[in-house]
Amino acid sequence: MARPRLHDDALRTRLLEVTSRVISSDGEAAVTVRKVAAEAATSASAVYALFGSREALVAAVSEEGFRRFAEHLAGVGHGADPAADLRDLGRAYRGFALADPHFYRVMFDRGVALADGDPADAVERPTFRVLHDAVGRVLPGAPAEHVLSAAVGLWGLVHGLVSLELAGLLPGDERARAAAFERASGTVGAALLRG
Repeated sequence: MARPRLHDDALRTRLLEVTSRVISSDGEAAVTVRKVAAEAATSASAVYALFGSREALVAAVSEEGFRRFAEHLAGVGHGADPAADLRDLGRAYRGFALADPHFYRVMFDRGVALADGDPADAVERPTFRVLHDAVGRVLPGAPAEHVLSAAVGLWGLVHGLVSLELAGLLPGDERARAAAFERASGTVGAALLRG
């Protein structure tokens, strides 16, 4: 008879979510195995069994954020209108950030290093490549440097708008903020694509 699993995927997910909230609100230095274990209603030994160390736990939070983000972006289809697809990608970016703000903050605001590379390689990450490829479909035949420049500019635009919204700096209710996002990303986004 097989031994029962003491620590399952649900506990792993709960530990990642608790850790993302701690990092998001108090910074990476505030993460301790005991604190995370207590907030997740488990033991420190469970954290070590699942992650091996505090450092591996923190790295796993960033990796989980990017995994969830990539999954969310992958839900955006490729239709007949590449510009509509690109707008949908911006909406998906915003949707992920608003739905999972703790992971979003860990990924982008706290600068938690990725286990698999240098943060300077951000334009090589699969999540950026999705945007880059979408821009390439909108600008077929454009020089590679223009496509890259437009993709980075669009990323900065959407990231900036979302970060302002998460910080509570955009006025109005959800509908007003969504409309402001659409207007700004549409107007400025078109200018970035034109170069």
